[in-house]
Amino acid sequence: MRVRPERVAERIKREAADILESQIRDPRVTGMVSVTDVEVTQDLSYARIYVSVLASSTPVEDVLRVLQSAAPFVRRQLAPRLELREVPQIRFVHDDSIARGARVDELLRKIAEGKPVEDDEASP
Repeated sequence: MRVRPERVAERIKREAADILESQIRDPRVTGMVSVTDVEVTQDLSYARIYVSVLASSTPVEDVLRVLQSAAPFVRRQLAPRLELREVPQIRFVHDDSIARGARVDELLRKIAEGKPVEDDEASP
């Protein structure tokens, strides 16, 4: 049986992704913002929502600032969906694992095709 914080984290992940996709209409948030993971404290008072930002013309730091300013709105939207007595305080955190994975795939593809990989591309 999964413990309660894990179940709440999964619900927050699904619902926050839906809210970000359908209800955040800020022109500073360009590209694709994906919820990759959620961590909730044992007492369910705080939640870290990890987001990946791809194909954005806006710097990641600015997108995170916009999302953090929208956190109270997202929290209010989560309240009826989660049906909890107290909805956790939320904080958005950048997760670059998808971008790093895409970079590794690109490097492996170049190697497989026999293309040279420059030194500046080889170092992360």
